[in-house]
Amino acid sequence: MKLNFETVTGPPTRAATVIMLRDGPQGLEVFLIKRHIKSNVLGGAYVFPGGKVDLLDAALDTALHIDQPLLDLHTALNEPDIDHATAAGLYIAAVREVLEESGVLFAQGAGLEHVGRATAMLRQGQAFAAVLAAMKLRLQTSSLAPWSRWVTPITPSVMNKRFDTRFFVAAVPAGQVAVHDNFKATESVWLKPRAALEQHRDGLIEIAPPQIMTLAHLSRFANVQAAMHYARSSKPPVIQPHALDIDGSRVICYPGDEQHSVKIRAMPGPTRLQYRNKLFEPVEGFAALFE
Repeated sequence: MKLNFETVTGPPTRAATVIMLRDGPQGLEVFLIKRHIKSNVLGGAYVFPGGKVDLLDAALDTALHIDQPLLDLHTALNEPDIDHATAAGLYIAAVREVLEESGVLFAQGAGLEHVGRATAMLRQGQAFAAVLAAMKLRLQTSSLAPWSRWVTPITPSVMNKRFDTRFFVAAVPAGQVAVHDNFKATESVWLKPRAALEQHRDGLIEIAPPQIMTLAHLSRFANVQAAMHYARSSKPPVIQPHALDIDGSRVICYPGDEQHSVKIRAMPGPTRLQYRNKLFEPVEGFAALFE
Protein backbone atom coordinates (compact mmCIF):
# COMPACT_ATOMS: atom_id res chain seq x y z
CA MET A 1 0.00 0.00 0.00
CA LYS A 2 1.64 3.20 -1.23
CA LEU A 3 1.47 6.52 0.59
CA ASN A 4 -0.08 9.64 -0.90
CA PHE A 5 1.58 13.01 -0.32
CA GLU A 6 -0.80 15.19 -2.35
CA THR A 7 -3.10 17.71 -0.71
CA VAL A 8 -6.65 17.46 -2.01
CA THR A 9 -8.64 20.68 -2.27
CA GLY A 10 -12.40 20.97 -2.37
CA PRO A 11 -15.09 19.25 -0.32
CA PRO A 12 -15.10 15.46 0.13
CA THR A 13 -17.44 13.31 -1.96
CA ARG A 14 -20.41 11.78 -0.15
CA ALA A 15 -20.27 7.99 -0.04
CA ALA A 16 -21.88 5.05 1.76
CA THR A 17 -20.54 1.66 2.82
CA VAL A 18 -22.25 -1.45 4.17
CA ILE A 19 -20.45 -3.75 6.59
CA MET A 20 -22.30 -7.02 6.05
CA LEU A 21 -22.28 -9.42 8.97
CA ARG A 22 -23.11 -13.06 9.57
CA ASP A 23 -22.68 -15.59 12.35
CA GLY A 24 -20.05 -18.14 11.36
CA PRO A 25 -19.05 -21.39 13.09
CA GLN A 26 -16.61 -19.51 15.34
CA GLY A 27 -18.46 -16.24 15.77
CA LEU A 28 -19.05 -12.97 13.99
CA GLU A 29 -17.83 -12.71 10.38
CA VAL A 30 -17.62 -9.74 8.00
CA PHE A 31 -17.78 -9.67 4.21
CA LEU A 32 -14.83 -8.12 2.38
CA ILE A 33 -14.27 -7.55 -1.32
CA LYS A 34 -10.96 -6.96 -3.07
CA ARG A 35 -11.01 -3.84 -5.21
CA HIS A 36 -9.83 -4.30 -8.79
CA ILE A 37 -6.11 -3.60 -8.93
CA LYS A 38 -6.73 -0.84 -11.51
CA SER A 39 -9.32 0.95 -9.37
CA ASN A 40 -8.37 4.56 -8.64
CA VAL A 41 -9.74 4.17 -5.11
CA LEU A 42 -7.91 1.63 -2.95
CA GLY A 43 -7.03 -0.62 -5.88
CA GLY A 44 -6.06 -4.09 -4.66
CA ALA A 45 -7.24 -3.46 -1.09
CA TYR A 46 -9.92 -5.40 0.77
CA VAL A 47 -12.85 -3.18 1.70
CA PHE A 48 -16.51 -3.28 2.65
CA PRO A 49 -18.89 -2.86 -0.33
CA GLY A 50 -19.71 0.77 -0.98
CA GLY A 51 -19.25 3.79 -3.19
CA LYS A 52 -20.27 7.33 -4.07
CA VAL A 53 -23.75 8.76 -3.63
CA ASP A 54 -25.45 9.24 -6.98
CA LEU A 55 -27.49 12.42 -7.45
CA LEU A 56 -30.43 10.21 -8.41
CA ASP A 57 -30.21 8.42 -5.04
CA ALA A 58 -31.85 11.42 -3.38
CA ALA A 59 -34.45 11.71 -6.16
CA LEU A 60 -36.03 8.29 -5.54
CA ASP A 61 -39.76 8.27 -4.72
CA THR A 62 -39.23 7.49 -1.05
CA ALA A 63 -42.95 7.15 -0.30
CA LEU A 64 -43.11 4.17 -2.64
CA HIS A 65 -39.69 2.63 -2.27
CA ILE A 66 -38.49 3.11 1.33
CA ASP A 67 -39.83 1.23 4.33
CA GLN A 68 -39.29 3.99 6.93
CA PRO A 69 -40.25 7.65 7.32
CA LEU A 70 -37.43 9.97 6.29
CA LEU A 71 -37.48 11.44 9.80
CA ASP A 72 -36.41 8.05 11.19
CA LEU A 73 -33.50 7.79 8.75
CA HIS A 74 -32.38 11.32 9.58
CA THR A 75 -32.63 10.68 13.33
CA ALA A 76 -30.62 7.45 13.13
CA LEU A 77 -27.75 9.20 11.33
CA ASN A 78 -27.63 11.87 14.06
CA GLU A 79 -26.59 14.59 11.61
CA PRO A 80 -28.63 17.75 12.21
CA ASP A 81 -26.66 19.61 9.53
CA ILE A 82 -28.16 17.58 6.64
CA ASP A 83 -31.77 17.48 5.44
CA HIS A 84 -34.08 14.47 5.27
CA ALA A 85 -33.61 13.95 1.53
CA THR A 86 -29.83 13.84 1.93
CA ALA A 87 -30.16 11.31 4.74
CA ALA A 88 -32.39 9.12 2.57
CA GLY A 89 -29.91 9.42 -0.29
CA LEU A 90 -27.17 7.97 1.90
CA TYR A 91 -29.26 4.92 2.78
CA ILE A 92 -30.30 4.45 -0.85
CA ALA A 93 -26.69 4.69 -2.02
CA ALA A 94 -25.67 2.10 0.56
CA VAL A 95 -28.33 -0.37 -0.65
CA ARG A 96 -27.55 0.30 -4.32
CA GLU A 97 -23.80 -0.09 -3.91
CA VAL A 98 -24.04 -3.35 -1.97
CA LEU A 99 -26.29 -4.74 -4.70
CA GLU A 100 -23.92 -3.63 -7.45
CA GLU A 101 -20.77 -4.91 -5.75
CA SER A 102 -21.89 -8.01 -3.89
CA GLY A 103 -25.25 -9.11 -5.31
CA VAL A 104 -27.19 -8.59 -2.08
CA LEU A 105 -30.51 -6.74 -2.14
CA PHE A 106 -31.96 -5.19 1.00
CA ALA A 107 -35.60 -5.04 -0.11
CA GLN A 108 -38.82 -6.40 1.34
CA GLY A 109 -39.53 -9.90 0.08
CA ALA A 110 -36.46 -9.95 -2.17
CA GLY A 111 -35.14 -13.37 -3.14
CA LEU A 112 -32.47 -14.63 -5.49
CA GLU A 113 -34.69 -14.11 -8.53
CA HIS A 114 -35.15 -10.43 -7.62
CA VAL A 115 -31.40 -10.03 -7.10
CA GLY A 116 -30.63 -11.52 -10.48
CA ARG A 117 -33.13 -9.36 -12.33
CA ALA A 118 -32.18 -6.16 -10.51
CA THR A 119 -28.46 -6.77 -11.10
CA ALA A 120 -29.05 -7.41 -14.81
CA MET A 121 -31.06 -4.21 -15.19
CA LEU A 122 -28.37 -2.14 -13.47
CA ARG A 123 -25.69 -3.62 -15.72
CA GLN A 124 -27.82 -2.65 -18.72
CA GLY A 125 -27.48 0.94 -17.56
CA GLN A 126 -30.92 1.42 -15.98
CA ALA A 127 -31.14 3.75 -13.02
CA PHE A 128 -31.71 2.25 -9.58
CA ALA A 129 -34.99 4.15 -9.23
CA ALA A 130 -36.22 2.67 -12.51
CA VAL A 131 -35.25 -0.82 -11.38
CA LEU A 132 -37.19 -0.48 -8.13
CA ALA A 133 -40.20 0.94 -9.94
CA ALA A 134 -40.23 -1.82 -12.55
CA MET A 135 -39.95 -4.53 -9.89
CA LYS A 136 -42.25 -2.79 -7.38
CA LEU A 137 -39.68 -3.17 -4.63
CA ARG A 138 -39.51 -1.34 -1.30
CA LEU A 139 -36.03 -0.97 0.17
CA GLN A 140 -35.54 -2.44 3.62
CA THR A 141 -33.54 0.42 5.10
CA SER A 142 -34.55 -0.77 8.57
CA SER A 143 -32.01 -3.59 8.13
CA LEU A 144 -29.18 -1.04 8.07
CA ALA A 145 -27.87 0.62 11.22
CA PRO A 146 -25.46 3.58 11.07
CA TRP A 147 -22.07 2.63 12.52
CA SER A 148 -19.74 5.59 11.91
CA ARG A 149 -18.92 8.51 9.65
CA TRP A 150 -15.41 8.85 8.21
CA VAL A 151 -14.13 12.06 6.63
CA THR A 152 -10.85 11.78 4.73
CA PRO A 153 -8.23 14.38 5.74
CA ILE A 154 -7.00 16.94 3.18
CA THR A 155 -3.83 14.86 2.79
CA PRO A 156 -5.22 11.35 2.29
CA SER A 157 -2.76 8.64 3.22
CA VAL A 158 -3.64 5.85 0.77
CA MET A 159 -5.41 7.62 -2.12
CA ASN A 160 -5.59 11.03 -3.78
CA LYS A 161 -9.30 11.57 -3.20
CA ARG A 162 -11.41 12.67 -0.25
CA PHE A 163 -14.66 11.06 0.88
CA ASP A 164 -17.30 11.72 3.51
CA THR A 165 -18.45 8.14 4.06
CA ARG A 166 -21.22 6.75 6.24
CA PHE A 167 -20.55 3.20 7.40
CA PHE A 168 -23.65 1.04 8.03
CA VAL A 169 -23.83 -2.45 9.53
CA ALA A 170 -26.36 -5.05 8.44
CA ALA A 171 -26.89 -8.80 8.67
CA VAL A 172 -26.82 -10.42 5.24
CA PRO A 173 -30.46 -11.23 4.32
CA ALA A 174 -31.53 -14.83 4.78
CA GLY A 175 -31.44 -16.81 1.55
CA GLN A 176 -29.10 -14.40 -0.22
CA VAL A 177 -25.46 -15.02 -1.07
CA ALA A 178 -22.84 -12.27 -1.09
CA VAL A 179 -20.29 -12.52 -3.90
CA HIS A 180 -18.03 -10.03 -5.68
CA ASP A 181 -19.13 -8.68 -9.06
CA ASN A 182 -15.93 -9.55 -11.01
CA PHE A 183 -15.85 -5.98 -12.27
CA LYS A 184 -15.24 -3.48 -9.50
CA ALA A 185 -14.09 -6.31 -7.24
CA THR A 186 -12.12 -9.43 -8.17
CA GLU A 187 -12.26 -11.47 -4.97
CA SER A 188 -14.37 -11.71 -1.82
CA VAL A 189 -14.24 -13.47 1.50
CA TRP A 190 -16.05 -13.87 4.82
CA LEU A 191 -13.65 -13.53 7.75
CA LYS A 192 -13.73 -12.97 11.47
CA PRO A 193 -12.59 -9.38 12.08
CA ARG A 194 -9.47 -10.46 13.94
CA ALA A 195 -8.59 -13.01 11.25
CA ALA A 196 -8.82 -10.28 8.59
CA LEU A 197 -6.46 -8.09 10.61
CA GLU A 198 -4.06 -10.99 11.11
CA GLN A 199 -3.96 -11.57 7.35
CA HIS A 200 -3.26 -7.86 6.88
CA ARG A 201 -0.44 -8.03 9.44
CA ASP A 202 1.07 -11.05 7.67
CA GLY A 203 0.97 -9.36 4.27
CA LEU A 204 -1.68 -11.66 2.80
CA ILE A 205 -4.24 -8.91 2.19
CA GLU A 206 -4.15 -5.11 2.21
CA ILE A 207 -6.57 -3.16 4.40
CA ALA A 208 -6.83 0.63 4.59
CA PRO A 209 -6.82 2.49 7.93
CA PRO A 210 -10.61 3.09 8.27
CA GLN A 211 -11.25 -0.61 7.71
CA ILE A 212 -8.46 -1.54 10.14
CA MET A 213 -10.01 0.51 12.92
CA THR A 214 -13.53 -0.70 12.10
CA LEU A 215 -12.50 -4.36 12.11
CA ALA A 216 -10.72 -3.86 15.42
CA HIS A 217 -13.94 -2.44 16.87
CA LEU A 218 -16.07 -5.26 15.44
CA SER A 219 -13.71 -7.88 16.87
CA ARG A 220 -15.14 -7.05 20.28
CA PHE A 221 -18.58 -8.48 19.40
CA ALA A 222 -19.38 -12.19 19.65
CA ASN A 223 -22.21 -12.29 17.13
CA VAL A 224 -24.44 -10.32 14.76
CA GLN A 225 -27.05 -9.61 17.41
CA ALA A 226 -24.51 -7.99 19.73
CA ALA A 227 -23.03 -5.80 16.99
CA MET A 228 -26.43 -4.70 15.71
CA HIS A 229 -27.68 -3.94 19.22
CA TYR A 230 -24.63 -1.75 19.82
CA ALA A 231 -25.17 0.10 16.53
CA ARG A 232 -28.86 0.74 17.20
CA SER A 233 -28.27 1.93 20.75
CA SER A 234 -25.29 4.22 20.03
CA LYS A 235 -24.84 7.46 18.16
CA PRO A 236 -22.53 6.96 15.14
CA PRO A 237 -19.30 8.89 15.77
CA VAL A 238 -17.79 11.32 13.27
CA ILE A 239 -14.15 10.39 12.69
CA GLN A 240 -11.90 12.93 11.03
CA PRO A 241 -8.37 11.49 11.12
CA HIS A 242 -5.34 13.77 11.26
CA ALA A 243 -2.53 12.67 8.94
CA LEU A 244 0.90 13.76 10.18
CA ASP A 245 4.49 13.09 9.15
CA ILE A 246 6.47 12.47 12.33
CA ASP A 247 10.21 11.71 12.18
CA GLY A 248 9.89 10.81 8.51
CA SER A 249 6.99 8.40 9.05
CA ARG A 250 3.28 8.86 8.22
CA VAL A 251 1.10 8.72 11.33
CA ILE A 252 -2.71 8.84 11.37
CA CYS A 253 -4.18 10.14 14.61
CA TYR A 254 -7.78 9.55 15.73
CA PRO A 255 -10.01 11.29 18.29
CA GLY A 256 -8.55 10.88 21.76
CA ASP A 257 -4.94 11.09 20.60
CA GLU A 258 -2.74 13.85 22.01
CA GLN A 259 -2.13 15.12 18.46
CA HIS A 260 -5.84 15.21 17.54
CA SER A 261 -8.03 18.26 18.06
CA VAL A 262 -10.84 16.08 19.48
CA LYS A 263 -9.82 14.73 22.86
CA ILE A 264 -12.70 12.31 23.39
CA ARG A 265 -12.26 8.84 21.89
CA ALA A 266 -14.64 7.87 19.09
CA MET A 267 -13.92 4.13 19.20
CA PRO A 268 -11.93 1.55 21.13
CA GLY A 269 -8.42 0.49 20.18
CA PRO A 270 -5.30 2.57 19.49
CA THR A 271 -5.53 6.30 18.85
CA ARG A 272 -2.94 6.25 16.08
CA LEU A 273 -1.62 4.09 13.28
CA GLN A 274 1.85 4.33 11.81
CA TYR A 275 2.99 3.39 8.30
CA ARG A 276 5.86 0.95 8.47
CA ASN A 277 6.81 -2.26 6.68
CA LYS A 278 4.52 -1.09 3.83
CA LEU A 279 1.37 -1.26 5.97
CA PHE A 280 -0.45 0.64 8.68
CA GLU A 281 -0.27 -0.76 12.20
CA PRO A 282 -0.56 0.55 15.77
CA VAL A 283 2.55 2.25 17.10
CA GLU A 284 2.41 -0.09 20.12
CA GLY A 285 2.15 -3.23 17.98
CA PHE A 286 -0.62 -5.44 16.60
CA ALA A 287 -2.06 -6.41 20.00
CA ALA A 288 -3.03 -2.79 20.63
CA LEU A 289 -5.90 -3.18 18.18
CA PHE A 290 -7.71 -5.38 20.68
CA GLU A 291 -6.87 -3.74 24.01
